Order: sequence, then structure tokens, then C-alpha cells
Amino acid sequence: MPFRYRLQKVLDFRIRKKEAQLLVVQKAQQAVYEAEERIRQNEAEIAQTIQNKKTADFRMMEYYDNYLHHLWDKAEVLEQERQKVQAILDEEKQKLVKCEQEVKVVEKHKEKQRELYIEEEKAAELKQFSEIGVQRFFIQSREAQEEQELEEELKRIETE
Repeated sequence: MPFRYRLQKVLDFRIRKKEAQLLVVQKAQQAVYEAEERIRQNEAEIAQTIQNKKTADFRMMEYYDNYLHHLWDKAEVLEQERQKVQAILDEEKQKLVKCEQEVKVVEKHKEKQRELYIEEEKAAELKQFSEIGVQRFFIQSREAQEEQELEEELKRIETE
């Protein structure tokens, strides 16, 4: 009889839960990448504005300064947003680690149960072989005894 794990449904459920959590972590990671990309774009825009300010007409300096202040404020907001998304990612990773641990616990239990099953099967097989051996021994000893009795009768018949 093949090995059947009685908690297989629990194991399957936990594996599905872990895979779902992995998707959540991937989405959170993607959100972090997008936030970092927006920060890089803002920094590039700041650098471009500073470069353009150097070659601009002096009457435009106030507009450039105002725009730079706006970009710096935007950079602070983007950094706060990235930190929030990073915190969410860290939280989701912790949940994923917990899910992985739950799966490992059940998998380890399954492996121990499989080993116990294999040991029990071996013990049952050895018992069966032992019983067969005992039966064979008794059959052989009975046959030997019958042969001996036949020989004794033949000797007795011959002596008469």
C-alpha cells in the first residue's frame, strides 16, 4: 500500500498560501522599484534644470529657483513614498518567511511520517518472511520426521 500523508491537504493549503504571499511580495518589490525610478527621474530633472539655469537668461533665474524648490519638495515626497512602500515590502517579506516556515514544518513532519511508514513496512515484511521461514521450518521438519518414520518402518519390515 503506497504512503498516504494524512495532512496532505494542510500542506497543499500552506504551499498555496506561500505562493500567494510570494506574489504579494513581488508586487511590493515592483512598487519599490517604481518609486525608486520616479526618484531617479526627479533627480535627473533637477540636474537638467540646474544645467539649464547656468545657461539661461538672468531674468529667468527666479523661475528656475522656484522650479528647483518645487523639484526638491517633490523629491522629499517621493522619498517618503519610497520609505512607505519599502516598509510594506519588509512587512510582506516577514509574512512570506512565516509562510515558508509553516510549509517547512509540515514537510518535515511528512518526511518523518514517511520514514515511519517505511520502517513499519520493513518490519511487516520481515515479520511475514519470519512467519514464512517458521512455516517452512515446520514443514521441512515434519517431512524429515515422516521420512525418518518411513525409514524406520522399512527397516522393521525388512527385519521381519
